[in-house]
Amino acid sequence: MKYLLILIFALCTLSVSTVPQNAVSTIDIDASRPASYTIPRTIFGSFLEPIGNSIYGGLWAEELQNPSFEDNLWSADNLRTMIRDNPALERASQLGLPLPWEPLDSAQGNRYAPRWNDAANSYRSLEIMGLPQKEVGIRQQVYLPVQRILQYTGSIYVKHLDGPPQIEISIRERNHAENVLARAPIHLSGNAWNKYPFTLEMPEGRIRPLQPSDFVLVVRDATRVLVDLASLMAADNVQGMDPDMIAMAKAMKIPLLRFGGNFTSAYNWRDGIGPRDKRITMLNLAWGMPEYNQFGTDEFLEFCRLIGAQPQIALNLGTGTPEEAADWARYVDQRWDNHSGLTWELGNELWGAFQVGYPPRDQVGKLTKSFSDAVRTVDPSARLIATGADPDRFRDWNAVQLENPPGTFNYLSTHFVVTTSDLVQKNASAEFTAQAAFALPVQLERLLRAMHNQIAGSPDQDVKTAFTEWLFWAPDATYPRYDNVAGAIGAAGVFNMLLRSADIVPISDMTGIMEFAGIWKKRSQVFGAPAYYVFNMYSNAGVSRPVETRVQSETYNVHQGDKRLPEIPDVPYLDAVAALGDDARTLTLFCVNRHLTQDIRALISLRGFSSASEAVVTSLSSDNIYDQNDAEAPKKIYPREQRLSIPNAPLEYTFRHASVTEIQFSKR
Repeated sequence: MKYLLILIFALCTLSVSTVPQNAVSTIDIDASRPASYTIPRTIFGSFLEPIGNSIYGGLWAEELQNPSFEDNLWSADNLRTMIRDNPALERASQLGLPLPWEPLDSAQGNRYAPRWNDAANSYRSLEIMGLPQKEVGIRQQVYLPVQRILQYTGSIYVKHLDGPPQIEISIRERNHAENVLARAPIHLSGNAWNKYPFTLEMPEGRIRPLQPSDFVLVVRDATRVLVDLASLMAADNVQGMDPDMIAMAKAMKIPLLRFGGNFTSAYNWRDGIGPRDKRITMLNLAWGMPEYNQFGTDEFLEFCRLIGAQPQIALNLGTGTPEEAADWARYVDQRWDNHSGLTWELGNELWGAFQVGYPPRDQVGKLTKSFSDAVRTVDPSARLIATGADPDRFRDWNAVQLENPPGTFNYLSTHFVVTTSDLVQKNASAEFTAQAAFALPVQLERLLRAMHNQIAGSPDQDVKTAFTEWLFWAPDATYPRYDNVAGAIGAAGVFNMLLRSADIVPISDMTGIMEFAGIWKKRSQVFGAPAYYVFNMYSNAGVSRPVETRVQSETYNVHQGDKRLPEIPDVPYLDAVAALGDDARTLTLFCVNRHLTQDIRALISLRGFSSASEAVVTSLSSDNIYDQNDAEAPKKIYPREQRLSIPNAPLEYTFRHASVTEIQFSKR
């Protein structure tokens, strides 16, 4: 009886059926029945903001942290993490050094002093005081991309105070100051602040890829100096950006890149323009990390040019003003080839109390209108995205926004950043957790239609939805999340949903182009998450118009699943969508097999498209859905390509369990 009750409880809570071993699914594609809409390239947008190492420590090629020697740049939580990872920083802080700088030799005691209001950049500089016949200096751990380049360029501001007018910059073996790998002596001139450039040439083979080293600055004998704003970059940087990250971003063929996020609500765009040496370092309030302002508007626009994307910028509706927003729009229009009609987002997640300066719900409509009017004065053809609410809680918030006069905005945004480990069911199995996560795009598709129905009942029926953030998040990689194979399967489900919903959701931005589901850099090695390759599969397929695709597959129901969307009925194990290319010479079928253990055999029939005798199959999967790419194995998870013979009769193909598959047919 005990075991019977356990079985009944499991069936009632999981409600996940099993695909019979001999079951055959069917996929019927009729290319003579295309959808009434074309697929806009803008559903393959992505998202960039200064969070983690996405920009600083990632896209931006600067190797040094806190190069301007400032204080108050990290939240308490982040400081605890830094000291936990490198306990020597506690002693460095006691000696007056700003984190994460360390003394060359802590046994020398305190030969350092912060100096306020005498700085070449921002608010602080650092005094270094020499000792007779000794080296006194500071160092910082760096990971140099020696697998790609051995030459590094940099600069430092120095004010000579006393003693011999010379300092030295070097790269040394980590924690072995006696082993100097490359050095650059600098002769100082005068007693004012001066900028001194340098070049370091690393000897081949002295540092292995992924091996840390120390960037070191020393004085000797009685020399005393103030130092400020140090810089170290690989000599092959592109306008200050990492060339490996640019190349991988360009391969994504992103048409639209969003510059926004939680930092938006306290960001003043003027802090990130003008000469970089004069830009102020400050605290990023949203993420408790430094904002160096080295990557600002001009750098963002240059990155967009380098990868072939259009900018989509989120305006500050927290601490900002309509006038400030209009000035930003004018600044960008003048620098984007005198362009007009760019896409602007009126705030980010303004419904959240975590946003700096968030508005009450009853005031958001008026706030949106004031910013809309200001931007439209500068650019009447600007495409504006008003802040909408998430798909599972949209009605009341969006109703206030839709009370605005028609034409106030072109799109209402929605976000879905979901915690896949947070389920209603307690102690859920790993299988149930994964299949609950895989089902989320199915319910999202239904909710997006409900959102559109609300818009259709409003005075401004021309408004569409812009899905400007979506992400599968979890506290660690033992759950489906952005950086493992399970997250890639979830991402493919979202893309299938977007292809079917592009008539009402013409803009989508995956989180994000750097880190999360995109491109990572760890210890100078650049690599893509599995979802990065799924993104490329969809964005590079050249699909233009969906065609009728009917799938017969076993389904399952999710009960007590993710707290955001706990009840999801009728989830197909095999999710498929097909679309024609721009010239109708290709037909691409995307399939997601959500089953964790069983391959699914399917009969695929094509009507209205005369296929060549061979198709190209690209598939991504792994033996473990929690597998990841990392610095040591940057392409452990990578799409595999093969040729497939096409018979005259219906094609039989077996879709591997827990996989994403693309089959591209060419016209005969």
